[in-house]
Amino acid sequence: MPLHILLHSTTCISFPLPMEDSRLRVSRLGLAILIVFLGFTVSGAQNGGGDSTGETAARCNADLSTFIPLPYSDTSNMVCKAVWNTYVVQYSQTKDHVVTIVLSATYTTGWVGMAFSKDGMMLNSSAMVGWISKEGQPHIKQYYLKGFEQRDVVPDKGDLPLSNVPKFVVLREATIYIAFQLNFSAPLGRQPVLLAFGTRYPTKHHHLYQHDAKTSMIFDFSAGSVSVSSSAAPDKIGQTKRTHGILGLIGWGLLLPYGVIAARYFKHHDPLWFYLHAGIQFVGFILGLAGIVLGVSLYNQIHAQFHTHRGIGIFVLVLSVLQILAFFACPDKDSKIRKYWNWYHHWIGRIALLFGNVNIVLGIQIGHAGNEWKVGYGFLLGTVFVAIIVLEVLSMKRRSKETDTHPAFQMNSLQ
Repeated sequence: MPLHILLHSTTCISFPLPMEDSRLRVSRLGLAILIVFLGFTVSGAQNGGGDSTGETAARCNADLSTFIPLPYSDTSNMVCKAVWNTYVVQYSQTKDHVVTIVLSATYTTGWVGMAFSKDGMMLNSSAMVGWISKEGQPHIKQYYLKGFEQRDVVPDKGDLPLSNVPKFVVLREATIYIAFQLNFSAPLGRQPVLLAFGTRYPTKHHHLYQHDAKTSMIFDFSAGSVSVSSSAAPDKIGQTKRTHGILGLIGWGLLLPYGVIAARYFKHHDPLWFYLHAGIQFVGFILGLAGIVLGVSLYNQIHAQFHTHRGIGIFVLVLSVLQILAFFACPDKDSKIRKYWNWYHHWIGRIALLFGNVNIVLGIQIGHAGNEWKVGYGFLLGTVFVAIIVLEVLSMKRRSKETDTHPAFQMNSLQ
């Protein structure tokens, strides 16, 4: 179904006085239900899973000597702490400032990491990351996080002073163990630490996909104490990014196209079609605007350099504002300039919808979103096009019946 069918002409009407109470109630009720549903959708999308410690503390008493080599398996002098989710940190520090660390966590797929930071932030930190490949091969590498894009997380680089003892990673049942040793020039005390995991495997060149969740904390290696500097909840930046994407998907991928559908295919329900069109478009605009505001906030937080995505977002916002202004500047049906207003309204809407959905695809790509985002967006597009096809067929049948009911006038021939 060509896109121009969806973006066919819509017209504004003057508010009728008086409006039938029943229709107004239905319109308001439907809009209220839609807003409540969207509220629950966005709220639910933001809620992450809670921390689940389970029996992770029991690892502190486990015998590591059967599957981890020395010196990592010597836990007699190690301090053991359950720190976040299923993460357990076991460590020791000698008088020569050699710190031996064993990080363990429940593992299914992807990677698990522990980063050391100067200020508690990911930027410019160095991390030890371990994973077991799909083929069962263990991998452990140091990474330097010089930026927020995948190419800026550099493997085999970093500022951690690794000792000559080989680092080690192993999967034991459903638990991954990452072991490494650091040799500092001074005692290691209160240290900002970041813990993170990602469920996607690194690339064949060992580049990491974005984490699914992370937390930051102050770990005191001299006293064995932990203070969480930001609640052990899913990454706030990750939450902001997901909410930004969800608002864009619902606003530009679902509501605004359906608002146009209401204007094209429900003209025979006058004036209900207008209230549906205006109401749905207004809610879609608000969600889209909220998504842009979150995008600007996210852009400033991570110092992103996604100029194309940002530029298209600003362009679409300007077009959306022009559409809102057009609503208030709508001339009467009999006005001579009405056809120019129609042309303006239709084409601005078409361009805005086109670029809005292009930006959704671009956002999914640069955000390294998983297949669930691609499937979700494809599902939304599918519902839109199925609705267009069904309503177009019904519209053609209705027009055909109207033509049969009112045949063209014919004169009887003279005998």
